[in-house]
Amino acid sequence: MRIPHLTEILKDLNYVAVETIRAQGHPLITATHRTTLEVTKEPYLTPRGNCIVGVNANKSVRDLDPRVKKYIRDGRKLLLILRVGKIVDVVEAWGSKELTLSNPKSIVVRKSTHIDDRTLCIRANKAACDISRELINVLSNKPNTILEMYLIVL
Repeated sequence: MRIPHLTEILKDLNYVAVETIRAQGHPLITATHRTTLEVTKEPYLTPRGNCIVGVNANKSVRDLDPRVKKYIRDGRKLLLILRVGKIVDVVEAWGSKELTLSNPKSIVVRKSTHIDDRTLCIRANKAACDISRELINVLSNKPNTILEMYLIVL
């Protein structure tokens, strides 16, 4: 099966903005958390970080383009495409006017409506435990693997 390039996916969507976040795997990635999914700029991970799917991220919520932040705060629908090589998973979620998008270290996707300074979006259809096990296994077994996360604002 051929995996479409991002530009092919985008041509069929009515999107207003795209942001790319890159992170990498780590041997302690388990991705078993039932309500959140996170990437962090921190280079390390402890066993308690079971929501984390990537470390050494190049961006936190604070680093997002101001235009993207505005759209997220408008309450728009978001697609998050997580990709490791040819393995892809998609998360749907929503922005909110209550989001501060100010944390300098993390990006957190939540199934709930809880909001703090790390929260990128709420009411997601997936958390860490719902992400493709094939994708998670690559991130934990090949720690230098790059996770690409495309944030698409609809």
